[in-house]
Amino acid sequence: MSECTHNCETCGQDCSERKSAPEDFREPPHPQSRIGKVIGVVSGKGGVGKSMVTSMLSVLMRRRGHKVGILDADVTGPSIPQVFGIHEKAMGTEEGILPARTKTGIDMISVNLLLENESDPVVWRGPVIAGVVKQFWTDVIWQDVDYLFVDMPPGTGDVPLTVFQTLPVDGIVVVASPQELVSMIVEKAVKMANMMQIPILGLVENMSYVSCPDCGKRIALFGESHIDEIAASYQLPVLAKLPVDPALSRSADQGVIELFEGDWMDSAADVIEKL
Repeated sequence: MSECTHNCETCGQDCSERKSAPEDFREPPHPQSRIGKVIGVVSGKGGVGKSMVTSMLSVLMRRRGHKVGILDADVTGPSIPQVFGIHEKAMGTEEGILPARTKTGIDMISVNLLLENESDPVVWRGPVIAGVVKQFWTDVIWQDVDYLFVDMPPGTGDVPLTVFQTLPVDGIVVVASPQELVSMIVEKAVKMANMMQIPILGLVENMSYVSCPDCGKRIALFGESHIDEIAASYQLPVLAKLPVDPALSRSADQGVIELFEGDWMDSAADVIEKL
């Protein structure tokens, strides 16, 4: 009888310390879907601009000639359709759900595209919400998408867990803001990703500063930033520092985010493109 190798994947011994391989919960996408890389955009708390980052990254990758999709997993607070000015409903066939398409050709699915009225609240319990997000992956036909961005709800609850376990996530971008309290919350999101063995591409700090319109000086509107310290402690890159920019906010409010101008997110797009 051979000795135990202490590697349960290769060892043939049936001992009391034997550990079974971790269960794989990943679901296959729709049979007609063709999806390249799956990128999650996460935050430890709400209101830090996660949907804005998702939208800007999607627009940049589309400008670079890639086919792009957005899966809006923030079911109770969906904002992606509004940012892109999409108000029509998603269509379906006997074979599956067809995502809506933006003016520049970005495919998207969101619960707001399925509700009778956009302003209707989604008052569902966690397991139901997680099930809907899973259906956005299994029942939606994502045709020839090079990059599928998943706009996650804040926190480390049911939906992020469902996405991490169900989808083959190739990497995540963590979005933060400069307040000191956010530092702890960012670390929670980073630690969850590490626990789930999901690669972290880097951090994006939103509302990092505001530029004086007269002299151009950068003003730390929300206090001193700690993003570089957090990134260094986890050996992660800071992908971008987004300013408070009225023109950018107007683009989102008016549903024309595809027209935004600025190179703040170019480095983040470079990292994603190299995956």
